[in-house]
Amino acid sequence: MNAQFHLALPCKNIEETRKFYADIIGANIGRNTEKWIDINLFGNQLTFTESGHFNFDFKSYKLDDYVLPTFHFGIIVPIEAWGEFYGRLCQMDLEVTTEATFMHQKVGEHLSFFVQDPNGFMLEFKSFKDSGEVFSK
Repeated sequence: MNAQFHLALPCKNIEETRKFYADIIGANIGRNTEKWIDINLFGNQLTFTESGHFNFDFKSYKLDDYVLPTFHFGIIVPIEAWGEFYGRLCQMDLEVTTEATFMHQKVGEHLSFFVQDPNGFMLEFKSFKDSGEVFSK
């Protein structure tokens, strides 16, 4: 299966981060607000959330009505694969969390769920309603 990579990271200043990736690296900017930004990094989704002078003890942030893990990475898969992973992982002795639709009825609408790996890292599985909107504004 060919799949895109998603990585979410905190940043100190969203505007400095935007300038670096857009002006220096030459990456396209996707959906964004004054506190977070999606960057098309060679066809993969890199998301930064402004958290000021962060430390790695800052474990979550709020998006819409959900509290999400700040430090996570993920994979964007077709809806069929998303459903198969979700069903299979829910059958196992794993804590599958935050199964939700984000950006509902907006550009970038997607389903997501998270599962923790043995190292404590959160892995996100995402499926976009329209795969052409992964980087859309």
